[in-house]
Amino acid sequence: MPDDDQGLLLARSLKNLQDNIRRSGPAAAAGYTLIGAILLLGGIGYALDAWLGTSPWCLLAGLLAGIVVGFYELAMTVWGRR
Repeated sequence: MPDDDQGLLLARSLKNLQDNIRRSGPAAAAGYTLIGAILLLGGIGYALDAWLGTSPWCLLAGLLAGIVVGFYELAMTVWGRR
């Protein structure tokens, strides 16, 4: 009988873990989008600076654009529009 109780407890715990992971998915995706946008657009700005010789202006513009895009995506996720 104790084995059945442990099996039920384990099954219930795993189901709760799955539910929590499923609910946290959009928040995790928004966080990754924020980091990705900053890194990608900052990297593009860095490459443009190296190519054009305009250091640090394109890098700063890329980082600023990444922050704006990333926070926009984060806000849309938090407010439930996506």
